[in-house]
Amino acid sequence: MQLFFHRVDLRLKHTFTIAHDSRDVQPTLIVELRDGPFSGFGEATATRYYGITIGGMVASLEAIRSIIEGYDLVDPEQFWAAMHPHFADNPFAQCALDQAAWDLWAKKQGQPLYKCWQLDPENSPISDYTIGLDTPERMVEKMQERPWPLYKIKLGRPAEDIELVRTLRQHTDAVFRVDANCGWSAAEAIAKSIQLRDLDVEFIEQPLPANDWEGAKKVYQQSVLPIIADESCIVESDVDRCAGYFHGVNIKLTKCGGLTPARRMIARARALNLRVMVGCMTESSVGISAIAQLLPLLDYADLDGAMLIANDPAAGVTFDYGRVVYATENGTGVRLLPYEQSAA
Repeated sequence: MQLFFHRVDLRLKHTFTIAHDSRDVQPTLIVELRDGPFSGFGEATATRYYGITIGGMVASLEAIRSIIEGYDLVDPEQFWAAMHPHFADNPFAQCALDQAAWDLWAKKQGQPLYKCWQLDPENSPISDYTIGLDTPERMVEKMQERPWPLYKIKLGRPAEDIELVRTLRQHTDAVFRVDANCGWSAAEAIAKSIQLRDLDVEFIEQPLPANDWEGAKKVYQQSVLPIIADESCIVESDVDRCAGYFHGVNIKLTKCGGLTPARRMIARARALNLRVMVGCMTESSVGISAIAQLLPLLDYADLDGAMLIANDPAAGVTFDYGRVVYATENGTGVRLLPYEQSAA
């Protein structure tokens, strides 16, 4: 195999604001594994919140380039296990490598990846579309730009949150989910769950700071809406910890290290009777197409990343009013398009 890097600055269509961050550009790293006529692609984005940079991911991968390129990729799960000791401090880099390995492997099998896993996408959940935190007027405009059956509303301004959702509700009958991104206290989350239920909100994602387990227990016991862990569920061991504190978990491939551990996390969550969601980190169609292979295993999906950017460097899965339309290509269905290389 040969290892290649594609660095891209993804330009967001709108400034994307959540409780602890705001950005107009999302740097991303696309990893390519090339073997003869086949190329597999994977992706991970940089994030200040977790201290992940493009340079750091490239350095982690370059450090073991000879090991990667000398590996005989017969089983992506074994490949992940062999590479894992080298990525203890950078699961994002391993995620991009793991996605590329699965894409390459499935292309060699001559099938889409979900078929290699014997999954049937017929009854898969639809994806929500995220409305980033903004003025009420701008958030309404964003909804009207993208009519959708299911919106994920970013919150995190405690004094304004309920009135904001009430304003948005006046403009659509779509299902709402809300994501506070660690922005509330336990008392606020419990009280707001009642008001949000009355506004036809489906669930609340990560209302409290990730390490507030005492508060999470109270919210779990007293909220009238389901509570889904995000920042509190990073790696495989966190799934067990979330049982009894959350009603479900949102798995992010970049945080846990790729498709390989994500599949194990899904299976463990099912065994614990937790609801399962997989989300994105504003990836391009490379990362979104990889995540979409998991759809038949999920209760909820948040795969709108590529729809939020103006310069998608790849083609892959597309969306028809929330429903994923798989690409005709094998693997994850990804192919690169002409793009402008980042200077970073």
